[in-house]
Amino acid sequence: MSIKIYNTLTQKKEDFIPIEEGKVKMYVCGPTVYNYIHIGNARPAIVFDTVRRYLEFRGYEVNYISNFTDVDDKIIRAANEQNEDVFSLAERFIQAYFDDVTALGCKHATHHPRVTENMDEIIEFIQGLIDKGYAYESDGDVYFRTKKFEDYGKLSHQSVDDLHLGARIEVGEKKEDPLDFALWKAAKPGEVYWESPWGKGRPGWHIECSAMARKYLGDTIDIHAGGQDLSFPHHENEIAQTESLTGKPFANYWMHNGYININNEKMSKSLGNFVLVHEIIKKHDPNVLRFFMLSVHYRHPINYSDELLNNAKSSLERLQTAYSNLKYRLESSTNLTDNDEKWLEQINEYRNQFIKEMDDDFNTANAITVLFELAKSANYYLMEKTTSTKVIEQYLKTFEDLFDCLGLSLEQENEELLDEEIEQLIAQRIEARKNRDFKTADDIRDKLKSMNIILEDTPQGTRWKRG
Repeated sequence: MSIKIYNTLTQKKEDFIPIEEGKVKMYVCGPTVYNYIHIGNARPAIVFDTVRRYLEFRGYEVNYISNFTDVDDKIIRAANEQNEDVFSLAERFIQAYFDDVTALGCKHATHHPRVTENMDEIIEFIQGLIDKGYAYESDGDVYFRTKKFEDYGKLSHQSVDDLHLGARIEVGEKKEDPLDFALWKAAKPGEVYWESPWGKGRPGWHIECSAMARKYLGDTIDIHAGGQDLSFPHHENEIAQTESLTGKPFANYWMHNGYININNEKMSKSLGNFVLVHEIIKKHDPNVLRFFMLSVHYRHPINYSDELLNNAKSSLERLQTAYSNLKYRLESSTNLTDNDEKWLEQINEYRNQFIKEMDDDFNTANAITVLFELAKSANYYLMEKTTSTKVIEQYLKTFEDLFDCLGLSLEQENEELLDEEIEQLIAQRIEARKNRDFKTADDIRDKLKSMNIILEDTPQGTRWKRG
Protein backbone atom coordinates (compact mmCIF):
# COMPACT_ATOMS: atom_id res chain seq x y z
CA MET A 1 0.00 0.00 0.00
CA SER A 2 1.20 3.50 -0.75
CA ILE A 3 0.48 6.68 1.15
CA LYS A 4 -1.77 9.16 -0.63
CA ILE A 5 -1.51 12.90 0.02
CA TYR A 6 -3.96 15.60 -1.01
CA ASN A 7 -1.78 18.08 -2.90
CA THR A 8 -3.06 21.66 -2.75
CA LEU A 9 -1.08 22.37 -5.92
CA THR A 10 -2.97 19.82 -8.04
CA GLN A 11 -6.15 19.74 -5.89
CA LYS A 12 -6.20 15.95 -5.81
CA LYS A 13 -4.84 12.99 -3.87
CA GLU A 14 -1.57 11.64 -5.22
CA ASP A 15 0.63 8.66 -4.41
CA PHE A 16 3.48 9.81 -2.22
CA ILE A 17 6.78 9.19 -3.97
CA PRO A 18 9.71 10.84 -2.16
CA ILE A 19 12.66 12.30 -4.04
CA GLU A 20 15.02 9.89 -2.30
CA GLU A 21 13.80 6.41 -1.45
CA GLY A 22 13.18 5.93 2.25
CA LYS A 23 13.77 9.59 3.11
CA VAL A 24 11.43 12.59 3.40
CA LYS A 25 12.36 16.27 3.28
CA MET A 26 9.58 18.20 5.01
CA TYR A 27 9.25 21.93 5.80
CA VAL A 28 6.50 23.32 8.05
CA CYS A 29 6.07 27.07 8.52
CA GLY A 30 6.55 27.93 12.18
CA PRO A 31 5.28 30.84 14.30
CA THR A 32 6.14 34.52 14.45
CA VAL A 33 7.20 34.73 18.08
CA TYR A 34 5.69 37.86 19.61
CA ASN A 35 3.12 36.21 21.93
CA TYR A 36 1.99 32.84 23.21
CA ILE A 37 0.62 30.63 20.43
CA HIS A 38 -3.15 30.46 19.96
CA ILE A 39 -5.17 27.37 19.20
CA GLY A 40 -4.96 28.12 15.48
CA ASN A 41 -1.14 27.81 15.69
CA ALA A 42 -1.52 24.58 17.65
CA ARG A 43 -3.41 22.80 14.89
CA PRO A 44 -0.61 22.72 12.28
CA ALA A 45 1.91 21.91 15.02
CA ILE A 46 -0.16 18.85 16.03
CA VAL A 47 -1.26 17.86 12.50
CA PHE A 48 2.15 17.90 10.87
CA ASP A 49 3.86 16.38 13.90
CA THR A 50 1.40 13.50 13.39
CA VAL A 51 2.20 13.34 9.66
CA ARG A 52 5.89 13.16 10.54
CA ARG A 53 5.25 10.47 13.18
CA TYR A 54 3.23 8.39 10.74
CA LEU A 55 5.88 8.64 8.03
CA GLU A 56 8.43 7.43 10.58
CA PHE A 57 6.02 4.66 11.66
CA ARG A 58 5.96 3.58 8.00
CA GLY A 59 9.74 3.39 7.95
CA TYR A 60 10.78 6.74 6.46
CA GLU A 61 13.65 8.86 7.77
CA VAL A 62 12.14 12.34 8.05
CA ASN A 63 14.22 15.51 7.95
CA TYR A 64 11.66 17.84 9.52
CA ILE A 65 12.33 21.59 9.46
CA SER A 66 10.13 24.14 11.21
CA ASN A 67 11.30 27.76 11.46
CA PHE A 68 10.90 30.66 13.84
CA THR A 69 10.28 34.16 12.50
CA ASP A 70 12.16 36.03 15.22
CA VAL A 71 12.27 39.49 13.64
CA ASP A 72 9.17 41.07 12.16
CA ASP A 73 6.90 44.13 12.37
CA LYS A 74 4.73 42.43 15.03
CA ILE A 75 7.74 41.52 17.14
CA ILE A 76 9.17 45.04 16.93
CA ARG A 77 5.78 46.51 17.86
CA ALA A 78 5.35 44.12 20.82
CA ALA A 79 8.89 44.82 22.05
CA ASN A 80 8.26 48.59 21.94
CA GLU A 81 4.94 48.21 23.78
CA GLN A 82 6.55 46.09 26.49
CA ASN A 83 9.75 48.17 26.61
CA GLU A 84 11.77 45.05 25.89
CA ASP A 85 14.62 44.21 23.57
CA VAL A 86 13.44 42.56 20.31
CA PHE A 87 15.78 39.60 20.70
CA SER A 88 14.93 38.87 24.34
CA LEU A 89 11.19 39.06 23.59
CA ALA A 90 11.57 36.64 20.68
CA GLU A 91 13.67 34.27 22.79
CA ARG A 92 11.09 34.34 25.58
CA PHE A 93 8.26 33.35 23.26
CA ILE A 94 10.35 30.71 21.47
CA GLN A 95 10.77 28.99 24.84
CA ALA A 96 7.06 29.45 25.55
CA TYR A 97 6.31 27.83 22.18
CA PHE A 98 8.43 24.81 23.05
CA ASP A 99 6.71 24.53 26.43
CA ASP A 100 3.26 24.56 24.82
CA VAL A 101 3.87 22.21 21.89
CA THR A 102 5.88 19.77 24.00
CA ALA A 103 2.90 19.58 26.36
CA LEU A 104 0.77 18.84 23.26
CA GLY A 105 2.95 15.85 22.44
CA CYS A 106 4.88 17.42 19.54
CA LYS A 107 8.47 16.31 18.97
CA HIS A 108 11.17 18.87 18.26
CA ALA A 109 11.96 19.33 14.58
CA THR A 110 15.22 18.05 13.16
CA HIS A 111 16.15 21.75 13.00
CA HIS A 112 14.34 24.89 14.17
CA PRO A 113 16.13 27.61 12.12
CA ARG A 114 15.67 31.26 13.04
CA VAL A 115 15.60 34.18 10.64
CA THR A 116 18.22 36.09 12.63
CA GLU A 117 20.66 33.17 12.34
CA ASN A 118 20.28 32.85 8.57
CA MET A 119 20.69 36.42 7.40
CA ASP A 120 23.65 35.69 5.09
CA GLU A 121 21.66 33.02 3.23
CA ILE A 122 18.65 35.33 2.92
CA ILE A 123 20.73 38.21 1.53
CA GLU A 124 22.47 35.86 -0.92
CA PHE A 125 19.08 34.53 -2.06
CA ILE A 126 17.77 38.04 -2.71
CA GLN A 127 20.92 39.04 -4.58
CA GLY A 128 20.50 35.97 -6.77
CA LEU A 129 16.98 37.09 -7.70
CA ILE A 130 18.24 40.60 -8.52
CA ASP A 131 21.00 39.15 -10.70
CA LYS A 132 18.40 37.13 -12.64
CA GLY A 133 16.13 40.14 -13.11
CA TYR A 134 13.36 38.82 -10.86
CA ALA A 135 13.88 41.47 -8.20
CA TYR A 136 14.79 45.16 -8.03
CA GLU A 137 15.93 47.69 -5.43
CA SER A 138 13.90 50.81 -4.72
CA ASP A 139 15.03 53.33 -2.07
CA GLY A 140 16.56 50.64 0.14
CA ASP A 141 13.68 48.21 -0.29
CA VAL A 142 13.90 45.19 -2.60
CA TYR A 143 10.80 43.86 -4.40
CA PHE A 144 10.03 40.71 -6.37
CA ARG A 145 8.71 41.19 -9.93
CA THR A 146 5.59 39.05 -9.67
CA LYS A 147 4.56 39.29 -13.33
CA LYS A 148 7.94 37.97 -14.44
CA PHE A 149 7.12 34.59 -12.84
CA GLU A 150 4.65 33.15 -15.34
CA ASP A 151 3.14 30.54 -13.00
CA TYR A 152 2.20 33.02 -10.27
CA GLY A 153 -1.12 31.97 -8.73
CA LYS A 154 -0.74 28.25 -9.45
CA LEU A 155 -0.95 27.20 -5.77
CA SER A 156 -3.98 29.32 -4.88
CA HIS A 157 -5.49 28.74 -8.35
CA GLN A 158 -5.95 32.43 -9.06
CA SER A 159 -5.10 34.36 -12.19
CA VAL A 160 -2.79 37.35 -12.10
CA ASP A 161 -5.57 39.50 -13.60
CA ASP A 162 -7.94 38.58 -10.76
CA LEU A 163 -5.27 39.23 -8.17
CA HIS A 164 -4.60 42.67 -9.65
CA LEU A 165 -8.18 43.74 -8.92
CA GLY A 166 -7.53 43.81 -5.19
CA ALA A 167 -3.89 44.88 -5.26
CA ARG A 168 -2.73 48.37 -4.40
CA ILE A 169 0.46 50.21 -3.55
CA GLU A 170 0.66 51.34 0.07
CA VAL A 171 1.81 54.80 1.08
CA GLY A 172 5.61 54.96 1.02
CA GLU A 173 6.04 51.98 -1.28
CA LYS A 174 7.79 52.52 -4.60
CA LYS A 175 6.92 49.38 -6.53
CA GLU A 176 6.77 48.79 -10.27
CA ASP A 177 3.53 46.85 -9.91
CA PRO A 178 0.92 46.54 -7.12
CA LEU A 179 1.43 42.74 -7.01
CA ASP A 180 5.18 42.99 -6.35
CA PHE A 181 6.09 41.99 -2.79
CA ALA A 182 8.94 42.93 -0.47
CA LEU A 183 12.04 40.76 -0.19
CA TRP A 184 13.98 43.31 1.87
CA LYS A 185 12.70 46.26 3.93
CA ALA A 186 14.77 49.35 4.62
CA ALA A 187 15.07 49.97 8.36
CA LYS A 188 13.02 52.77 9.90
CA PRO A 189 14.70 55.03 12.50
CA GLY A 190 15.31 53.14 15.75
CA GLU A 191 14.52 49.72 14.28
CA VAL A 192 16.76 46.68 14.48
CA TYR A 193 18.65 46.18 11.20
CA TRP A 194 21.28 44.21 9.28
CA GLU A 195 23.75 45.53 6.73
CA SER A 196 23.06 44.55 3.12
CA PRO A 197 24.05 45.60 -0.42
CA TRP A 198 20.90 47.75 -0.43
CA GLY A 199 21.48 49.43 2.92
CA LYS A 200 20.39 48.77 6.48
CA GLY A 201 17.25 46.69 6.79
CA ARG A 202 15.69 43.27 7.41
CA PRO A 203 14.01 40.57 5.32
CA GLY A 204 10.42 40.48 4.15
CA TRP A 205 8.37 37.60 5.55
CA HIS A 206 8.14 35.36 2.47
CA ILE A 207 11.83 35.21 1.60
CA GLU A 208 12.75 33.75 5.00
CA CYS A 209 11.16 30.34 4.49
CA SER A 210 12.49 30.02 0.93
CA ALA A 211 16.06 30.66 2.08
CA MET A 212 15.87 28.39 5.12
CA ALA A 213 14.12 25.54 3.28
CA ARG A 214 16.81 25.66 0.58
CA LYS A 215 19.63 25.76 3.13
CA TYR A 216 18.44 22.80 5.17
CA LEU A 217 16.63 20.69 2.55
CA GLY A 218 17.90 21.67 -0.91
CA ASP A 219 16.36 23.17 -4.04
CA THR A 220 13.39 20.76 -4.19
CA ILE A 221 11.70 19.27 -1.14
CA ASP A 222 9.10 16.55 -0.71
CA ILE A 223 6.47 18.22 1.49
CA HIS A 224 5.81 21.85 2.34
CA ALA A 225 3.06 22.36 4.91
CA GLY A 226 1.23 24.94 6.98
CA GLY A 227 -2.15 26.40 7.81
CA GLN A 228 -4.71 27.09 5.09
CA ASP A 229 -4.29 30.82 5.69
CA LEU A 230 -0.68 30.56 4.43
CA SER A 231 -1.62 29.23 0.99
CA PHE A 232 -1.90 32.80 -0.29
CA PRO A 233 0.09 34.95 -0.33
CA HIS A 234 2.85 33.35 1.77
CA HIS A 235 3.27 29.98 0.06
CA GLU A 236 2.41 31.41 -3.35
CA ASN A 237 5.22 33.92 -2.97
CA GLU A 238 7.61 31.26 -1.69
CA ILE A 239 7.02 29.25 -4.87
CA ALA A 240 7.54 32.28 -7.10
CA GLN A 241 10.83 33.43 -5.57
CA THR A 242 12.30 29.94 -5.07
CA GLU A 243 11.48 28.57 -8.51
CA SER A 244 12.64 31.81 -10.13
CA LEU A 245 16.03 31.40 -8.48
CA THR A 246 16.54 27.65 -8.90
CA GLY A 247 14.53 26.89 -12.04
CA LYS A 248 13.28 23.74 -10.26
CA PRO A 249 10.00 22.78 -8.51
CA PHE A 250 10.11 24.03 -4.92
CA ALA A 251 7.97 21.30 -3.29
CA ASN A 252 6.32 18.22 -4.77
CA TYR A 253 3.46 18.10 -2.25
CA TRP A 254 1.75 21.06 -0.58
CA MET A 255 -0.34 20.31 2.52
CA HIS A 256 -2.65 22.74 4.33
CA ASN A 257 -4.76 22.21 7.44
CA GLY A 258 -8.23 23.73 7.82
CA TYR A 259 -9.35 26.67 9.94
CA ILE A 260 -10.50 26.65 13.56
CA ASN A 261 -13.75 28.24 14.72
CA ILE A 262 -14.44 29.13 18.34
CA ASN A 263 -17.99 28.34 19.45
CA ASN A 264 -19.05 28.32 15.77
CA GLU A 265 -17.48 31.72 15.06
CA LYS A 266 -14.27 32.44 13.17
CA MET A 267 -11.45 33.07 15.61
CA SER A 268 -10.26 36.68 15.50
CA LYS A 269 -8.90 39.34 17.82
CA SER A 270 -11.74 41.70 16.86
CA LEU A 271 -14.33 39.20 18.15
CA GLY A 272 -12.36 38.69 21.35
CA ASN A 273 -12.43 34.91 20.96
CA PHE A 274 -8.67 34.45 20.62
CA VAL A 275 -7.82 31.34 22.69
CA LEU A 276 -4.21 30.84 23.78
CA VAL A 277 -2.86 27.32 24.22
CA HIS A 278 -1.00 28.61 27.28
CA GLU A 279 -4.38 29.22 28.95
CA ILE A 280 -6.19 26.11 27.66
CA ILE A 281 -3.64 23.68 29.06
CA LYS A 282 -3.93 25.25 32.51
CA LYS A 283 -7.53 23.99 32.61
CA HIS A 284 -7.47 20.96 30.33
CA ASP A 285 -5.15 17.99 29.84
CA PRO A 286 -3.06 18.88 26.73
CA ASN A 287 -3.32 15.22 25.68
CA VAL A 288 -7.09 15.76 25.37
CA LEU A 289 -6.56 18.85 23.20
CA ARG A 290 -4.35 16.83 20.85
CA PHE A 291 -6.93 14.02 20.71
CA PHE A 292 -9.63 16.61 19.95
CA MET A 293 -7.59 18.09 17.09
CA LEU A 294 -6.98 14.67 15.56
CA SER A 295 -10.63 13.64 15.82
CA VAL A 296 -11.36 15.70 12.68
CA HIS A 297 -9.58 15.25 9.33
CA TYR A 298 -6.81 17.82 9.09
CA ARG A 299 -8.17 19.48 5.91
CA HIS A 300 -11.62 20.06 7.41
CA PRO A 301 -12.53 23.04 9.59
CA ILE A 302 -12.86 22.27 13.29
CA ASN A 303 -15.04 23.94 15.90
CA TYR A 304 -13.60 24.44 19.38
CA SER A 305 -15.61 24.80 22.58
CA ASP A 306 -15.21 23.69 26.18
CA GLU A 307 -18.15 21.31 25.73
CA LEU A 308 -16.54 19.62 22.70
CA LEU A 309 -13.23 19.38 24.54
CA ASN A 310 -14.96 17.69 27.49
CA ASN A 311 -16.61 15.24 25.07
CA ALA A 312 -13.16 14.47 23.67
CA LYS A 313 -11.91 13.87 27.21
CA SER A 314 -14.62 11.25 27.79
CA SER A 315 -13.84 9.55 24.48
CA LEU A 316 -10.11 9.43 25.16
CA GLU A 317 -10.73 8.03 28.64
CA ARG A 318 -12.71 5.11 27.12
CA LEU A 319 -9.62 4.12 25.15
CA GLN A 320 -7.30 4.64 28.11
CA THR A 321 -9.58 2.57 30.35
CA ALA A 322 -9.56 -0.33 27.86
CA TYR A 323 -5.75 -0.21 27.91
CA SER A 324 -5.69 0.01 31.69
CA ASN A 325 -8.04 -3.01 31.98
CA LEU A 326 -5.67 -5.02 29.79
CA LYS A 327 -2.69 -4.14 32.00
CA TYR A 328 -4.69 -5.08 35.09
CA ARG A 329 -5.75 -8.44 33.62
CA LEU A 330 -2.21 -9.27 32.44
CA GLU A 331 -1.25 -10.16 36.00
CA SER A 332 -3.75 -13.05 36.15
CA SER A 333 -3.47 -14.33 32.56
CA THR A 334 -2.27 -17.80 31.58
CA ASN A 335 0.44 -18.54 29.07
CA LEU A 336 -1.79 -19.96 26.31
CA THR A 337 -5.43 -20.58 25.45
CA ASP A 338 -7.09 -22.44 22.60
CA ASN A 339 -8.27 -19.18 20.97
CA ASP A 340 -4.91 -17.38 20.75
CA GLU A 341 -4.55 -17.39 16.95
CA LYS A 342 -8.10 -16.12 16.34
CA TRP A 343 -7.59 -13.14 18.64
CA LEU A 344 -4.07 -12.41 17.38
CA GLU A 345 -5.35 -12.31 13.80
CA GLN A 346 -8.11 -9.92 14.83
CA ILE A 347 -5.63 -7.59 16.54
CA ASN A 348 -3.47 -7.59 13.41
CA GLU A 349 -6.51 -6.74 11.29
CA TYR A 350 -7.11 -3.62 13.40
CA ARG A 351 -3.47 -2.57 12.96
CA ASN A 352 -3.80 -3.01 9.18
CA GLN A 353 -7.08 -1.06 9.13
CA PHE A 354 -5.42 1.78 11.07
CA ILE A 355 -2.62 1.87 8.47
CA LYS A 356 -5.15 1.84 5.63
CA GLU A 357 -6.95 4.88 7.07
CA MET A 358 -3.74 6.80 7.74
CA ASP A 359 -2.41 5.95 4.27
CA ASP A 360 -5.45 7.78 2.88
CA ASP A 361 -4.22 11.35 3.36
CA PHE A 362 -3.51 10.87 7.07
CA ASN A 363 -7.17 10.38 8.05
CA THR A 364 -6.75 10.53 11.82
CA ALA A 365 -10.53 10.73 12.36
CA ASN A 366 -11.05 7.30 10.80
CA ALA A 367 -7.89 5.97 12.46
CA ILE A 368 -9.32 6.92 15.87
CA THR A 369 -12.53 5.04 14.97
CA VAL A 370 -10.32 1.96 14.45
CA LEU A 371 -8.87 2.49 17.94
CA PHE A 372 -12.38 2.35 19.39
CA GLU A 373 -12.97 -0.92 17.52
CA LEU A 374 -9.71 -2.22 18.98
CA ALA A 375 -10.86 -1.19 22.46
CA LYS A 376 -14.23 -2.88 21.93
CA SER A 377 -12.48 -6.06 20.85
CA ALA A 378 -10.19 -5.92 23.90
CA ASN A 379 -13.16 -5.49 26.23
CA TYR A 380 -14.84 -8.54 24.68
CA TYR A 381 -11.67 -10.53 25.10
CA LEU A 382 -11.47 -9.68 28.78
CA MET A 383 -14.89 -11.31 29.23
CA GLU A 384 -13.31 -14.68 28.37
CA LYS A 385 -12.99 -17.04 31.34
CA THR A 386 -9.31 -17.60 30.62
CA THR A 387 -7.01 -15.18 28.88
CA SER A 388 -3.60 -15.54 27.28
CA THR A 389 -0.57 -13.46 28.25
CA LYS A 390 0.47 -13.52 24.59
CA VAL A 391 -2.84 -12.06 23.37
CA ILE A 392 -3.02 -9.37 26.06
CA GLU A 393 0.56 -8.34 25.39
CA GLN A 394 -0.28 -8.03 21.70
CA TYR A 395 -3.31 -5.86 22.50
CA LEU A 396 -1.13 -3.67 24.72
CA LYS A 397 1.63 -3.35 22.12
CA THR A 398 -0.88 -2.43 19.41
CA PHE A 399 -2.45 0.25 21.61
CA GLU A 400 1.02 1.61 22.43
CA ASP A 401 2.26 1.62 18.83
CA LEU A 402 -0.83 3.29 17.39
CA PHE A 403 -1.15 5.83 20.19
CA ASP A 404 2.52 6.74 19.81
CA CYS A 405 1.95 7.12 16.07
CA LEU A 406 -0.70 9.76 16.86
CA GLY A 407 1.44 11.34 19.59
CA LEU A 408 -1.13 10.48 22.28
CA SER A 409 -0.55 9.25 25.82
CA LEU A 410 -2.29 6.16 27.21
CA GLU A 411 -1.82 7.33 30.79
CA GLN A 412 -4.81 9.13 32.26
CA GLU A 413 -4.31 12.59 33.67
CA ASN A 414 -3.25 12.80 37.31
CA GLU A 415 -2.91 9.05 37.77
CA GLU A 416 -1.62 8.74 41.31
CA LEU A 417 -0.87 5.92 43.70
CA LEU A 418 -3.50 5.42 46.37
CA ASP A 419 -2.37 6.55 49.75
CA GLU A 420 -2.19 4.06 52.58
CA GLU A 421 -5.63 4.90 54.04
CA ILE A 422 -7.45 4.33 50.74
CA GLU A 423 -5.55 1.10 50.08
CA GLN A 424 -6.63 -0.19 53.48
CA LEU A 425 -10.27 0.76 52.85
CA ILE A 426 -10.32 -1.07 49.52
CA ALA A 427 -8.75 -4.15 51.13
CA GLN A 428 -11.36 -4.03 53.94
CA ARG A 429 -14.19 -3.78 51.40
CA ILE A 430 -12.86 -6.76 49.42
CA GLU A 431 -12.71 -8.77 52.66
CA ALA A 432 -16.26 -7.68 53.65
CA ARG A 433 -17.59 -8.84 50.27
CA LYS A 434 -15.88 -12.20 50.69
CA ASN A 435 -17.65 -12.52 54.06
CA ARG A 436 -20.95 -11.41 52.45
CA ASP A 437 -21.02 -8.38 54.77
CA PHE A 438 -22.58 -6.19 52.08
CA LYS A 439 -23.58 -3.36 54.44
CA THR A 440 -19.95 -2.79 55.45
CA ALA A 441 -18.88 -3.09 51.81
CA ASP A 442 -21.46 -0.48 50.75
CA ASP A 443 -20.47 1.85 53.59
CA ILE A 444 -16.83 1.68 52.50
CA ARG A 445 -17.82 2.30 48.86
CA ASP A 446 -19.76 5.42 49.93
CA LYS A 447 -16.84 6.66 52.02
CA LEU A 448 -14.46 6.20 49.11
CA LYS A 449 -16.91 7.99 46.81
CA SER A 450 -16.85 10.98 49.18
CA MET A 451 -13.06 10.93 48.75
CA ASN A 452 -13.56 11.09 44.94
CA ILE A 453 -12.55 7.42 44.48
CA ILE A 454 -14.88 5.45 42.21
CA LEU A 455 -14.81 1.64 42.46
CA GLU A 456 -15.62 -0.80 39.67
CA ASP A 457 -16.33 -4.42 40.49
CA THR A 458 -15.29 -6.47 37.46
CA PRO A 459 -14.94 -10.22 36.84
CA GLN A 460 -11.19 -9.68 37.24
CA GLY A 461 -11.56 -8.00 40.63
CA THR A 462 -12.13 -4.52 42.04
CA ARG A 463 -10.68 -1.57 40.13
CA TRP A 464 -10.68 2.09 41.05
CA LYS A 465 -10.41 5.48 39.43
CA ARG A 466 -10.54 9.05 40.58
CA GLY A 467 -13.89 10.71 39.86
